[in-house]
Amino acid sequence: MIPSCWRWIMSKSYSIDLRERVAGFIDKGQSRRAAARHFGVSESFAIKLDQRRVRSGSIAPQKQGRPRGSGKLEVFEAFLIGVVEAKPDITMPELAALLTEAHSVTAAPAVLSRFLCRRGFTYKKMPDGVGMRTRQRA
Repeated sequence: MIPSCWRWIMSKSYSIDLRERVAGFIDKGQSRRAAARHFGVSESFAIKLDQRRVRSGSIAPQKQGRPRGSGKLEVFEAFLIGVVEAKPDITMPELAALLTEAHSVTAAPAVLSRFLCRRGFTYKKMPDGVGMRTRQRA
């Protein structure tokens, strides 16, 4: 049993070199499953690689991860940036509360922080150490 505290990390794609060798092995008349055994990869990889090559002509890996602009906060980008620009010393918990109050959407303060960082905002502790000052990079 795997401990619940372990985080799952997405592995890297197989190299183009290995993909070419697997595809070449299949081209020589071997089965996909035989290619998987020969190169020490999963059967599903060999099968999907060959299907992709037949369908699209490419053996290159697809992009991994979520496409940009697919998060739930994207719709509220103008609202969030407007609030931060109007009140630069707002804390992320306060911003989260405003978002919930205005749009009934809950978001963790850390998520809001990352969202704003990706849009060029930086955070500096205020001299009193209480809140955060937000500003846009030049």
